[in-house]
Amino acid sequence: MKNLKKYILLIISLLMLVLSLGGCGKKEVKQYTKTFIALGTAINFNIFSHNEKEAQLALEEGVKKVKEIENKMSVNIKQSEISTLNTNGQSKVSDETFYVIKNGLKYSKIAKGKFDITVEPLVRIWGIGTDHARIPNNNEISNAKKLINYNNVSLDEKNNKVTLGRSQQMDLGAIAKGYAADEAKKVFLKHNIKSGTINLGGNVMTIGNKVDGSEWKIGMQNPFGTRDDCMGIVYGKNLSVVTSGNYERYFEKDGVRYHHILDIDTGYPSKSEVISATIISENGIDGDALSTTVYILGVEKGLELIEELKGIDAILITKDRKVYVTKNIKNKFQIIDESFKLEN
Repeated sequence: MKNLKKYILLIISLLMLVLSLGGCGKKEVKQYTKTFIALGTAINFNIFSHNEKEAQLALEEGVKKVKEIENKMSVNIKQSEISTLNTNGQSKVSDETFYVIKNGLKYSKIAKGKFDITVEPLVRIWGIGTDHARIPNNNEISNAKKLINYNNVSLDEKNNKVTLGRSQQMDLGAIAKGYAADEAKKVFLKHNIKSGTINLGGNVMTIGNKVDGSEWKIGMQNPFGTRDDCMGIVYGKNLSVVTSGNYERYFEKDGVRYHHILDIDTGYPSKSEVISATIISENGIDGDALSTTVYILGVEKGLELIEELKGIDAILITKDRKVYVTKNIKNKFQIIDESFKLEN
């Protein structure tokens, strides 16, 4: 009997040892973050991993990738591929710059010119978001508008060559951030990051679900409040949530606010009833272009356009705090500020 008891105690001890060793093999999932400035905005990477070395390497490569994109596509960098193209009118560009330009032209066509990547002459004379923002005179606006037409851009896919129309200039500012988010996510997935968020100045890309398996909750900024003031929440995984709003970049003159979302038809900041347009999609490059387009189109035409596009949803907020959404996002969106009212 004593030997049997000793044997049982030995088995129990061995089982406890095996269980404890099994637990030692599991590493705790930790959070790793990185904040930096690029593409004219503050960018934050927030990822989760059980491998610190891999996570730190992923963050480092993510930053490098975003800055590579900035160095190729920013009109504010003299040696960028876009600046070279704007100076020469014709240039051979890298594969990814060609890809972004091609997508920019695609969305310019979808938007029927309401979004147009050849808008740079108009953006430049307004200077909104810079220290020399001003109201251009009518002659300046008229001359700038004559240069804006995406149909005048020619692409040579075989040689990655882009040719602009006479005196045209290109600005990828309304699409490059979305592309950068997509590419950063690819970097993180390559390093086996299965949960996290990418925030480019308020535009959010999620990776998988939260660590506990639940969906991410993405706050939508109150356009009448501060950046930390949310009016609603979007739920989901592997989402891109991109917003264009008149509260992001603007200047005021004689009590009038002039924001950065320019209506190419008038040459002035858009006077649409929409003050905030959010696009929910899988890819950031889609959301970046479409949020600007829908803002300018307004509620009726904007929702009509988005309903025609597969895998894309929209949430629009008007000046009188009315909220309009596409059909497929209704069950994934919640208003948390009672001063806003869902209208459809």
